[in-house]
Amino acid sequence: MLTLVLALSRRTIILLVAHMLLLPSHVFCAALPEPPEKLPLWPGEAPIGGGATAPSTTSITVHLPRHPNGAAMVICPGGGYGGLVTGAEGHGIAAWLNTHGIAGIVLEYRLPKGNSFVPLADAQRALRITRARAGGWNIHPEKIGIIGFSAGGHLASTAGTHFSDGQPAATDPVERVSCRPDFMVLIYPVVTMGAGTHGGSKKNLLGENPPESAIQNFSNEKQVTDRTPPAYLAHALDDTVVPPEHSANFYKAMQAAGVPSKYLELPSGGHGLNGYKGPMWDAWQTGSLAWLQEIGITQAGK
Repeated sequence: MLTLVLALSRRTIILLVAHMLLLPSHVFCAALPEPPEKLPLWPGEAPIGGGATAPSTTSITVHLPRHPNGAAMVICPGGGYGGLVTGAEGHGIAAWLNTHGIAGIVLEYRLPKGNSFVPLADAQRALRITRARAGGWNIHPEKIGIIGFSAGGHLASTAGTHFSDGQPAATDPVERVSCRPDFMVLIYPVVTMGAGTHGGSKKNLLGENPPESAIQNFSNEKQVTDRTPPAYLAHALDDTVVPPEHSANFYKAMQAAGVPSKYLELPSGGHGLNGYKGPMWDAWQTGSLAWLQEIGITQAGK
């Protein structure tokens, strides 16, 4: 009896393998997600302000979902503008977005070292590239947002309050495209560079003794207009590293300007929301996905 069972098992395996070999290749391809693609952000030289450029290896990593719904987010990891938390606040976020049909573009922006021009230039470029290549990546060009955490949240809110519609006369076709994000998701973000700011982020971004004009320009709660894109914010009330007033004041400015916005006050979790896990972490993810449906970026069940 055992010999008969083994013989049947071997015969079954052989038939199964033979059947799989006859299947069209697209059956296998459809079952596998696209591997992330790392792309240079700039063509060798990157702008550093004042018309000058410098060599750059800055990159984006493009995570495309298996079942795209047309939405995408450029992801700005935190790190106080002195480093980049590309794991939990970068590629981990891209993987989560992909499970919901959203493309995730992880931006490893240049660290400013006092040159406030370079991170924003990188964020704007990432948005432009995503919009310029939207068709090939199954992305809708008007459903491209930006998400940021901590100092990455400051960069995301800067991109949402400092943008242009593109330069029609630019020789680089990417620069002809708008860098305005269609929405923002800001999680325990640094927002102001004024009173109550995160000292390390301010020093790394603006330098030791920045002029008042720079402080005002990068205090993004002061830069909101009726053209600022919609925003979803989440912040723990017990965050002592970046106080929740950063999010609260940005939300108030958005409401005053009549821009669609939502602010989730989390009762606990501190900065980083208990190490990127648990009910507070889950709450902002669930809330932001529901909000994307509310504003028409995604649809229920897609």
